[in-house]
This record gives sequence, C-alpha cells and structure tokens, in this order.
Amino acid sequence: MADGDPDTARIGGPAPGGVGLLIIDMINPMDFDGAEAMLPRIDALVATVLDLRGQADALGVPVVYVNDNYGQWHSERSKIIETCAAPGRPGREMIRRIAPRPDDYFVIKPQVSGFYATNLPVLLPKLGVRRLVLTGIAADICVLFTAADAHMRDYGLWIPSDAVAGEDERRAEWALAIMRQSLAAETRPARALDLERWARRDEPESGQER
Repeated sequence: MADGDPDTARIGGPAPGGVGLLIIDMINPMDFDGAEAMLPRIDALVATVLDLRGQADALGVPVVYVNDNYGQWHSERSKIIETCAAPGRPGREMIRRIAPRPDDYFVIKPQVSGFYATNLPVLLPKLGVRRLVLTGIAADICVLFTAADAHMRDYGLWIPSDAVAGEDERRAEWALAIMRQSLAAETRPARALDLERWARRDEPESGQER
C-alpha cells in the first residue's frame, strides 16, 4: 500500500509488461543549497516526467511517487505536499504541475534510497512490477541510490537521461554512466524510447545513450 491517506490508490495489477514508473523527490521545496543551479532545467524535466506519466496512464502502468519526508516524521502525503508547496518556496510551481493524483501511489522515504526503510519492496511485487522507470531528482543522489538498490533486487531499469536532473550536470552525467555501466540500466532519453516500447520488451537491454 501507499501512505495512509483516505484517497490512497488501491492495489491493481499485474502491471503491464511488469513496468512501474517511479517519480523520485519531485515534491520538493527546492530551497536547499545548490537548488538554484537546477531550477533552469526544472521546466523541461517536469514536462518530460509528465509526458511519461501520461504514457503510463494510457498503458495502465502504475505510477509511484517516492519522496523524502523532509524531517516531517509524523506527516503523511497531504502534509508533505502542503509544506513543500508553501508560499515563497521555489518548488511551489513545480509541485502544482506534478502533484500526485488520488490514484497514484505515494511512498515516503527517510533516506536517499527509495527502498531503505520504506514499503516499496512490498508494494512493487504486489503490483507485479519487475522493471522500473526512474525519474526525478537528484540524479547523482536519490535516483542513483534507488537504482542501485533496485539493481540488487534484480529489477530491470530504464533511467531516461532527460527525466532526471542534478545540481551539477557533470555529476548527473557521471551518475548516468555508473547506472548504465554498473547497474545494466538503459539511459536513452524519453525522446528516443517511449514507455510502450519499453513495456513490450521481454527483458530490458543495457545500452549506450543515443
């Protein structure tokens, strides 16, 4: 299950093609040190992730938000969204555009990996998910650590290079290289490989970004 909100999505499945779309840490106030370097790329990132989310909806692929709790240890989804989207927060407009819908799953994480001390390892098998599309921020921290934990659990991975971002573009490229070379992840951008093609594949293929 996702969090305890009354509008929490219900388990359905199995996931088409065994695919699940993860949106990592995009409910984000964007007021941390270094966030200003990422802000110019946020519009394009949000547009790409929303396009993938729309493709997921069309295919019946589950959408799972995996999000930091920002120290809100007693909070649930609605409170985290409210806090991050408070007036004056730089991430307010991003959250307005990409906020989870009632039928989306929402997993709260206490650390950088979406698998650490969360219910994601229980949720994904219940959804019939065996392959993951990872999107969000930051490419070299939370996306990378979530990808590493997913790889150790034998999930196939597609991490579209245009659907993740980091404070430093060079570090983001470095993280993508690690995920491609060491985690057998596909990193072609969403403009080069759509979700339907990925969902139809029997096995994900590792490959160079094109």
